[in-house]
Amino acid sequence: MVNRKQALPPAAQRAFAAAVGHHQAGRLADAVTFYRRALALHPPYAEAQQNLGSALSDLGQVDAAIACFHKALELRPDYPIAHLNLGNALWAQGRAEEAIAAYDRAIALRPDFAEAHTFRAIVLGEQGQIEPAIAACRRALALQPGYPDAHNTLGNLLRTTGRITEAAGCYRRALALAPGYPDAHFNLGMALLALGQFEAGWPEYEWRWKTPQMAPAARRFAQPQWRGEPAEGQRLLIHAEQGLGDTLHFCRFAPMAAAHGMRVVLEVPRPLLRLCASLPNLTAIIAAGEPLPEFDLHCPMASLPLALGTTVATIPAAVPYLAAEAAAVAAWRERLPAEGLRVGLVWAGNPSLDRPSRAAMDRRRSLAPDRLTALLAVPGVRFVSLQKDGPRLPPGAPVLDLMAEVADFADTAALVTNLDLVIAVDTAVAHLAGALGKSVWMLDRFDPDWRWMTGRRDSPWYPTMRIYRQPAPGDWESVLAEVARDLVDLTRPARIS
Repeated sequence: MVNRKQALPPAAQRAFAAAVGHHQAGRLADAVTFYRRALALHPPYAEAQQNLGSALSDLGQVDAAIACFHKALELRPDYPIAHLNLGNALWAQGRAEEAIAAYDRAIALRPDFAEAHTFRAIVLGEQGQIEPAIAACRRALALQPGYPDAHNTLGNLLRTTGRITEAAGCYRRALALAPGYPDAHFNLGMALLALGQFEAGWPEYEWRWKTPQMAPAARRFAQPQWRGEPAEGQRLLIHAEQGLGDTLHFCRFAPMAAAHGMRVVLEVPRPLLRLCASLPNLTAIIAAGEPLPEFDLHCPMASLPLALGTTVATIPAAVPYLAAEAAAVAAWRERLPAEGLRVGLVWAGNPSLDRPSRAAMDRRRSLAPDRLTALLAVPGVRFVSLQKDGPRLPPGAPVLDLMAEVADFADTAALVTNLDLVIAVDTAVAHLAGALGKSVWMLDRFDPDWRWMTGRRDSPWYPTMRIYRQPAPGDWESVLAEVARDLVDLTRPARIS
């Protein structure tokens, strides 16, 4: 049998070694250059093809990476790591079934491949196959008990089933093995927040900026981050992060920072600019992407609860903390029916999410419009669409849809102000209704976001919110049946005793 390494030209080996050094140091472009040099010197170099695919994948060039993995496997079909990385690249494109097949081939070649079992668990979990995913993860841990990623993944899967305390234990085991593991810290933070353990949860939540998902979005300012220290008279830039719903949720803390004697400059996404201008005591408000004014300190918006020492008991829950413009409210009032209970509807989240994990979450939180049929049949209700994007209602549905005329969230706020009730899945509009002090019934998935906590029908963040949570994963039927019954009760004339 020929030794593959001995058969390689020395120059190709040197180029490969240089590429590996650049790759390990994070110099991906240089790594790609040297992997390609090694392949030019020795085209049937399976290891160089596989590693080139890995570097290209890290650079976000997933199509090119997949092509490299396929070439590596043509040269060496029994190459477990190439099958694994091909699976990861396919999953990055949302090709779940092909990814699982690639992991299965890796495991068939190397049954003790704990990493392949773990990634297989991740993809199965994102596809809603939770019990098989947990079994795959436990198999990985049986093979390699000291594998931090498997403990973290098992925690995520258990959290999906509502076993938050067990999930927190998994994250802690991952951190005992790898104390600087950002994802495990961040996940532990969300688990602790969901359990109401805010004092321990907020510091862990800060690790989000070191996770691969959020690190690229971290703001690199010369000015220091405000962490709650006295700073009277200084100018504080508070900048939004994550989604529109998160901004609507956390912007309530900006006036609290101003109450500490700072001059607050608030940066928000442009669709929220006019609406967030209704917050009191701001020195200035700007849209994301505009030139920043001078400032002394900065703080990401979701870091404000830590800086302000927020506990469950001290959540700033007074509503409304946002307000629509009076003239816009009056203009929208003229467009709405005068009779009946006016109920706003939102049935889907943002469909244009690029990461498979986020897209999977959106599928879990969103409703297919045809499931609303029984709800739309409740008599005495005039339904108004608040759905800006996403799947449309079937033609002829008894829902007034004026959203084509809505330019931003200030318009949506004015429309919502004229409604009696908002019924929404977990989207920015649910936050908007809560921030406006409007009655809102939120239809929640079985594995809720941390802020909705566990075992609650109410929300400490929004006093006017009622939560309808799936009793089992994917069970929207039970949720909608309960909502329909409560809506019938709401439309019944009050009885005089």
